Amino acid sequence: MKRILSAALIAWAIAAGATAAAPQSAAAANPLAGLPAAGAQNLHGCLASGDGYLRARIRGALVLDVSLRNSELECDGGPRPDGSGIRVSFAGPARSDGRRLRMVFGVARATEGNLGRELPTNLTVIFEGEQRMFATRGDDKCTVDEFKQERVGALGGPMRNYRVIARGFCITPVKALNSEERILVNSFDFAGNITFEDAEAPAPATQQH
Repeated sequence: MKRILSAALIAWAIAAGATAAAPQSAAAANPLAGLPAAGAQNLHGCLASGDGYLRARIRGALVLDVSLRNSELECDGGPRPDGSGIRVSFAGPARSDGRRLRMVFGVARATEGNLGRELPTNLTVIFEGEQRMFATRGDDKCTVDEFKQERVGALGGPMRNYRVIARGFCITPVKALNSEERILVNSFDFAGNITFEDAEAPAPATQQH
């Protein structure tokens, strides 16, 4: 599973970190670090089954009613690097001027194959091409109140794929990284994919003769 941010997004993050008003640690100045980019573009969109989607109601500095269908989305997901939950990324269609919406949900306490309710959620909303990014910087502002997983694809092998369905809301506005703008994601729901992969077994030690 690819975990590489686009060159444009990396440049945006560097610029945003450089213009931060107060000194911050590298992790705080660049909350994009370690976030998964959406998977490589493919012909079937988000899910091969054709039933992926992303919907969100955004108010505040921006007023948007997001409603993107499977063919308009790229999506990717898997466990958080620290093992504290699951992370799912969605990217909408790129416009001719390079602008694109990306939303990343970090769902705490979610575990492989299990249902979940009232799960604390970290949310990052990125407007690529506009130098705008909003991040909760924590799991206490948004909640996934229903979280489901459906196993898809081949059952054997080291990789396990799931269709993940979730809905939730935020109770506190999300602040922009490099301005005083705030948005409130009143509600969101999505269906995307997550992949779990077994760790590679260590190579056997060679015997000394």
